[in-house]
Amino acid sequence: MNYLLDTHALLWMLFEPDQLGLRAAACLKNPDMDVSVSVVSFWEISLKYATGKLQLSGVTPDDFPTIARQSGLDILPIADTDAATFHHLPRMEHKDPFDRLIIWQAISHKLTLLSQDRAFTPYRELGLKVLW
Repeated sequence: MNYLLDTHALLWMLFEPDQLGLRAAACLKNPDMDVSVSVVSFWEISLKYATGKLQLSGVTPDDFPTIARQSGLDILPIADTDAATFHHLPRMEHKDPFDRLIIWQAISHKLTLLSQDRAFTPYRELGLKVLW
């Protein structure tokens, strides 16, 4: 099975692994699992760092692509089809643009999203699979 990390799951995997759900942690420890992180997460981290909403210790947002690769993660770009077909994701209560694009990538690439965000639940009816 193929997985996509939500941004908080990436941060917890790297800096606070005890915050991960049991099933998500088991998935991340399994070398047979293919786990990706979206470039959207790097963008979100960079923006939140720049606005002071995220503090990092010993690293900067510039380091995340290298850290992700060194951690065995694949990096999922925003493909032209991701951007062009994004309009198919209905607007629901959850309006965070970073989360919505990560949700769309998970659905359209048939990836299971590793996330604890309960606001994603309505997207399950659209094919979103979530593991935590």
